[in-house]
Amino acid sequence: MHPAGGADDRRHPDHRQNDGGSVDTKAVDTKWPPGGFLRLLTSTTLRLDVISGRFGRSPSAKSAKSKMSEPSMRIVLCTAFLGLAAASLSPAAAAADDCGDAAALVQQAYPKAQKSADGASFTLEPHTSIAQTLWDGDAPFGVVCKIWPAHDDLLLVAVPLIDSSQSSDDGHVGDVELLVVDRKSRQVRQRLLQPGLMTDDAVGIREIDFDTGRYRLAPDVGAFGLRIDMANHSQPNPFSETDLRLYALDGGALRLVLDGIIVAGFGGEGDTNCAGSFQSNRVSLAMSPARHHGYHDITVFERLDTDNPSVDKNGECQSHPGRSMKRTYRLRYDGRRYQFPAGLKALEPE
Repeated sequence: MHPAGGADDRRHPDHRQNDGGSVDTKAVDTKWPPGGFLRLLTSTTLRLDVISGRFGRSPSAKSAKSKMSEPSMRIVLCTAFLGLAAASLSPAAAAADDCGDAAALVQQAYPKAQKSADGASFTLEPHTSIAQTLWDGDAPFGVVCKIWPAHDDLLLVAVPLIDSSQSSDDGHVGDVELLVVDRKSRQVRQRLLQPGLMTDDAVGIREIDFDTGRYRLAPDVGAFGLRIDMANHSQPNPFSETDLRLYALDGGALRLVLDGIIVAGFGGEGDTNCAGSFQSNRVSLAMSPARHHGYHDITVFERLDTDNPSVDKNGECQSHPGRSMKRTYRLRYDGRRYQFPAGLKALEPE
């Protein structure tokens, strides 16, 4: 599905492939301030979560620092911060109480589902497993729910459908089904199966979440997003990616209109002590007044950063940021999907 290590070289700032309907492309060269990443990193002791993009003070950070050499600590922090810098402003996490009784919701949406022998999940014949709990760090591939602010009578639900016969600790095979549910009656109004989106391997799926930004495609057509966060566990070759898909509710039907654009990425190669080469990108979207085939264009803003840390003559690990590149693209709807550059295309499951 994905490379086990190393960054996909499509993400490097030198790659300028802008096909697939992109226009208004520009690159803006800027410089990081003196000290770059490491100046900020050494100002406070932080626990950084590269995968989810969250950060906070760690009560164990002080003891951990004493057990790690300074160069090692700095490169770990530098790598983590680059991953954090790559993360776009993520939407608010789906509220746990939006689902209500997750098991009851699943049972109503899948009346033929049977509880597993251990009572931890539901099973659809022949081998499809559905968790009856919410997705969290301790229980991946659970149900995700979020009230849709643009239509607050509706609940958005993502249900991972995992093939238990082909999944293991080393990887999963599965789909995800998106449900639009009436909040009062809990009846499913629309549903759309997305094959293969829960399939992973060395680069594992860490989180899925709804993006309920103001995606107004037309006066009477709104859309919501589904974000999928993925990362590997390699220290010498870290890799992470957040992908976005947009779904339009148009004429009573739920349709995929933007298929897997990368909104955050991080990768590179290092010696796990200090020296290395890392790249990150961050993408944001905004609706444009222009229209094609009835839908507004989408303007995409991309920023790409690089860093090549190394040990100086005093044995200190120093950051060496490269030029920041900024690009702008215009995505046009072709009557079926929004087209975008191949360099921003999410890696596909095998």
